[in-house]
Amino acid sequence: MSTEAFDAVDVIAAKRDGQELSDAQIGWVIDAYTRGVVADEQMSALAMAIFLNGMERREIASMAQAMIATGERLSYAGLTGPDGAALPTADKHSTGGVGDKITLPLGPLVASYGVAVPQLSGRGLGHTGGTLDKLEAVPGWSSSLSDEAMRRQLSEVGAIVAAAGDTLVPADKKLYALRDVTGTVECVPLIATSIMSKKIAEGTGALVLDVKVGSGAFMKTLDKARELARTMVDLGTDAGVRTVALLTDMSTPLGLTVGNALEVEESLEVLNGGGPADVVELTVALAAEMLAGAGVTGVDPARNLANGKAMDVWRRMIAAQGGDPDAALPVARHSEVVTAQADGVLVGLDAYGVGVASWRLGAGRARKEDPVQAAAGIRLHAKPGELVRRGQPLMTLHTDTPERFPRALEALEGAAVIAPQGDRPARDSIVLERIA
Repeated sequence: MSTEAFDAVDVIAAKRDGQELSDAQIGWVIDAYTRGVVADEQMSALAMAIFLNGMERREIASMAQAMIATGERLSYAGLTGPDGAALPTADKHSTGGVGDKITLPLGPLVASYGVAVPQLSGRGLGHTGGTLDKLEAVPGWSSSLSDEAMRRQLSEVGAIVAAAGDTLVPADKKLYALRDVTGTVECVPLIATSIMSKKIAEGTGALVLDVKVGSGAFMKTLDKARELARTMVDLGTDAGVRTVALLTDMSTPLGLTVGNALEVEESLEVLNGGGPADVVELTVALAAEMLAGAGVTGVDPARNLANGKAMDVWRRMIAAQGGDPDAALPVARHSEVVTAQADGVLVGLDAYGVGVASWRLGAGRARKEDPVQAAAGIRLHAKPGELVRRGQPLMTLHTDTPERFPRALEALEGAAVIAPQGDRPARDSIVLERIA
């Protein structure tokens, strides 16, 4: 005889019929699915019912808390620096984009101002890159750290980038994989609870969300991005985490590189006080928000990029995780140049097309278990707003397996839009809106 508090079919039917689920129903179904009592096909039906009928703020908050309760919660209470002073914590999460290497310079930059940055990151899937894949292009670097090692590194160095352990929100691992194969990925309540359950369980005191908008993002329109950002900020606030969100442009790739080692190289340029203007702008904007959330005000984060203090933290962070900060980065064995087909102004460079091309070159994966090439990717030679001449290189494709070039080139058809020469548009800010 069953001793379960609810029946899965009743919960599914309630949401199918547009009803609000109670906290008890939500808590039970998430726990029962994690335990294997609720079957995949039943959770698939519930996910589709949520996709079609949505959830209220209370339901979303209840679902996030239920997911957190399936695993362990980290805590950085009492964390102190080498001088014994208390260390506040802050983190950033990006919803994923093309050329989005911001985590790499951002963590060391914020840590250089005395704020601990415990960044638990993921791997790339499809056209969006993963921070762990990028950092694994650094010889020797490892993403695997115990909770004790993370705490020690935060105290001594101030920043980590690590893979989340299996005990952190195990419900999300099951539900994330299910959504991927049931057409329920683009669902605001499910995206928000997936992201925020992990970030709240991570134990950070302040959180800044970088919600991407445009062709290279999951949220294609400002309205959908606003909805997601508002939902996640509310979730963080309800859980006692100081949370703000920036909506940022992902219609064109971020920076001039897409790939793993290529993006590490560009991040080092930023940490050396250079790098592309859009990468620097977003890094500084997010750093300012993280510092403010941690109680550090009246500073200009750009200073510690220019004076080398952020680079010092980077070198210590890489070395602490087994990497060699002085080692040469991998270089692809084969390259192919894509040239401009006309004279004029480059008015568009589709982030999605470039992201898919980079993935097909070997920089990304179609399934979580697929390997990636450290050196594969794309280097851009022009960004929208720039004058180009026919035959001029627009981008260089890199891979260790040249048989990948044809399919990558297919993805780039129509990605670069060149208009007859006229007034060059002014570069807009990459930050579109702030939501708190």
